[in-house]
Amino acid sequence: MVTTSGVDTIQGKPSAQQKKRPEPRRPHREARPFAPAPRQGEPNTGPRSETWLRPYVIGLVVLDLAAAFAAALAGTGVRFHGSLLADTTVPYLLLSLILPPVWVAFVRLGGGYERRFLGIGTEEYRRVAVSGAVLAATVAIGAYAVKFDLARGYVLVALPLIVLLSLGLRYARRKALHRRRRFGACMSGVVVVGHGVAASDLIRRFRDESHHGMRVVGVCLPEREAPRAEVEGCPVLGTFADAADVAALTGADTVAVLACPEMDGVELRRLAWRLEKTGTDLTVASALMEVAGPRTTIRPVAGLPLLHVEHPELVGARRLVKGAFDRCAAALALILLSPLFLVLCALIRAEGGPALFRQTRVGRGGIEFTVYKFRTMVVGAETLKTVLQSHNEHDGVLFKMRRDPRVTPVGAWLRRYSLDELPQLVNVVRGEMSLVGPRPPLPEEVAQYGHDVRRRLVVQPGMTGLWQVSGRSDLSWEESVRLDLRYVENWSLTLDIQILWKTWSAVIRGAGAY
Repeated sequence: MVTTSGVDTIQGKPSAQQKKRPEPRRPHREARPFAPAPRQGEPNTGPRSETWLRPYVIGLVVLDLAAAFAAALAGTGVRFHGSLLADTTVPYLLLSLILPPVWVAFVRLGGGYERRFLGIGTEEYRRVAVSGAVLAATVAIGAYAVKFDLARGYVLVALPLIVLLSLGLRYARRKALHRRRRFGACMSGVVVVGHGVAASDLIRRFRDESHHGMRVVGVCLPEREAPRAEVEGCPVLGTFADAADVAALTGADTVAVLACPEMDGVELRRLAWRLEKTGTDLTVASALMEVAGPRTTIRPVAGLPLLHVEHPELVGARRLVKGAFDRCAAALALILLSPLFLVLCALIRAEGGPALFRQTRVGRGGIEFTVYKFRTMVVGAETLKTVLQSHNEHDGVLFKMRRDPRVTPVGAWLRRYSLDELPQLVNVVRGEMSLVGPRPPLPEEVAQYGHDVRRRLVVQPGMTGLWQVSGRSDLSWEESVRLDLRYVENWSLTLDIQILWKTWSAVIRGAGAY
């Protein structure tokens, strides 16, 4: 056990919790043997789950070296394609050999290989892009300082191409990592510290989003909940006071503390001191689970690190830019897809009935509008809905059936690949919808909304969204609402572009579409 005598001396008399600390309880069914806890001052020699990290980083370094070398050769070839063997080309060939290690050094200094950014999020890509900008500025200033007449054609080709190739190769490597994580490989062990309800929610999220690489290996609950044997199938190994010891016993890489009154500033500081001895990461989850990114900043006030939360920008210049982007992209898509529209209309009409389906939906601010879709059901399908209501397979206000008898053969194919949604581009051009946003609800669905769910109506509904790239109709009502609210709280044009990019793979897979 790691002692806390130093902490007790600083804080005064030890608390009752510190006087008698129970041994962390082992799960009733151990999946793997536990290593003994390290003594104070000794590094953790127990099993660690991040054995994948070092080979992964080495692979990134190799890819960055290859990207820089290929970009440098491309710059030389484009600039000196007719005189590669001339004396004036020799300095650039030497520069092509020097540039790859220099590029790796810049990426390293820019944090492009830091563990917490690898595998998830956009921060890794942003840091690589910033490193490229710094490299370009350094090359320009260095060439001017030594009075070397660097060919502009070489710079304009090589330096941007380095960044583009590195980003592309990193994206491919990340996708390969995500595929391995779907089968349980390359995961980081996590000990969750919090109340049972919050811990259960976090465990479910880690399982549903395995690409984040987090596997819960143990749970620490408050003393009144500690008698539980497990939470969502994960063993309860002790109380809050045992978190550091449980992390050492399980070889966890991270301890995740969920917001709770028992883990105040003093307890978190003590836990951080104990985890520091074993090199285990400590993360603290805010009560604002769905608010992330640029909206949250740490502001030191009176010696306290206060979490400042900006209000979401629901109006203003960024909204105007989003609206302009949506309308221009939708108008261009309508022009390019017009031949496909004619083919789909002919296929639908061949089954009998009109090609387009019009329906009243609720948009931003609760304003109703008419949405356009390709018809995928038999004529008069709305009147048959009441007959089929008892067969609803959804757990919320939506009506969903995997084998809806109203869907036509052509309609089933259109739904699988979301082609029936394409006429909504007209709604986007008219400003009634956005390319990305919450799902446009029916008026009868809105009538059943609670206060929190109505938050979805503060932005325009979208043709696609987080719900589209996260499971579509396979999502529960609670999960779809959570994703829509996450989008409302954290929207940005960058997030929209990411969702649009991911929509392609979701549509091609056809999962959750019915």
